[in-house]
Amino acid sequence: QVQLVESGGGLVQPGGSLRLSCAASGSGFNIVSMGWYRQAPGNQRELVASITSRGSTNYQDSVKGRFTISRDNAKNTVFLQMNTLKPEDTAVYYCNAQYYYNGNPFHSLWGQGTQVTVSS
Repeated sequence: QVQLVESGGGLVQPGGSLRLSCAASGSGFNIVSMGWYRQAPGNQRELVASITSRGSTNYQDSVKGRFTISRDNAKNTVFLQMNTLKPEDTAVYYCNAQYYYNGNPFHSLWGQGTQVTVSS
């Protein structure tokens, strides 16, 4: 069994910062990549940023230069540092992990989601 636990959401004013964390726990797994997605009301879930086990990153254009994704491989934890937040960043943010489980590939798991609200 693999579990993802997210933390760090909340309410922040425009221009402010938040840091999200997502930790994977369990046994028998090897992370391939981890990422953050978000879903605003009435919208589809969209990729915000992702990072591979080798450190390659990918960002949605709207967050480039404002958000930074990083990871601690030893702790199977991924972070999303969000700066210069805008009201349009308001959404539920979900962590996702792609991993091998007991040597088998193509496993995917979602976190429970954490609310980020940017408002004055």
